[in-house]
Amino acid sequence: MAQNVTPRVAPLQVRPAQALVVHTTVNREAVEVEIDVRTSLLDLLRERLALTGAKKGCDHGQCGACTVHVDGRRVASCLTLAAKVEGRQILTIEGLSDGSNLHPMQQAFIDHDALQCGYCTPGQIMAAVACVDEGNAGTPERIREYMSGNICRCGAYVGIVAAIEDAASKMRRG
Repeated sequence: MAQNVTPRVAPLQVRPAQALVVHTTVNREAVEVEIDVRTSLLDLLRERLALTGAKKGCDHGQCGACTVHVDGRRVASCLTLAAKVEGRQILTIEGLSDGSNLHPMQQAFIDHDALQCGYCTPGQIMAAVACVDEGNAGTPERIREYMSGNICRCGAYVGIVAAIEDAASKMRRG
């Protein structure tokens, strides 16, 4: 499904002493990008690829605001080295919808008012999709347990759980 290498990669400002070229697929687009070996996946997405949906919250893997999928598994992109995504498939909130059609989880978050300020929402949605895909959305208690790594400072947890329950049934059908 990968297409040609995307031309929208921002150039490195300064050539690092330890550079590496990474070939990966981000939101179904092939990407080839030179990085400093110390670059996190979050910084690659936000600063080099201009995919700013994943947020830099704590930068310690404790809040979940930076959650993305790598090969279908949720990861804290702030703790994942970009060098580790060589040849892998990355999915961010920007690639979750199908064109103009929202993913069922995105729509459920809107329908259940599962957000307030919205800062954590992309990470919450990506974690919620993984929660369903991993088979952990059977009960509200299980959802809360498997979503516990994603913090919402506004306290929209009731809406988040309701959204996941709603979207889970739609995701299983479709």
